[in-house]
Amino acid sequence: MKPYKYIAATLLAGALLQVAPAMAHHGSNISYDLSKSYEQKVTITQFGYINPHPIVLFDVKNKKGETEHWHSEIVTNPSRMIRSGWGKIRSEAALKPGTVVTLTLSPAKAGGLSALITKITNDKGEEIITGN
Repeated sequence: MKPYKYIAATLLAGALLQVAPAMAHHGSNISYDLSKSYEQKVTITQFGYINPHPIVLFDVKNKKGETEHWHSEIVTNPSRMIRSGWGKIRSEAALKPGTVVTLTLSPAKAGGLSALITKITNDKGEEIITGN
């Protein structure tokens, strides 16, 4: 094999290693139906400020008056939350268990009690989380 072929193979391998992390990240559109969204008033039961997406567990009363326990993730990540002024301590205080908020949700494509949160608004109308 000639030296230029070794150089070309090395450059190609390097390029593939650079692209691999970007391809490993999932897209929200794969798991959630972003074409459908709705607002729901909920009671927070747990909040996790974790990577890659914070999680929110909440309760909702269904049409029969029964409590449903939902699990969801927030569309954004902790880094973007920090840049928009919502660090871990502030977010945990705003989303502590028992807090009533209004969520804008996109349902899971698989169904069930799971959704993607695209916006969180508190009872004062303050947006805690918005979009991407």
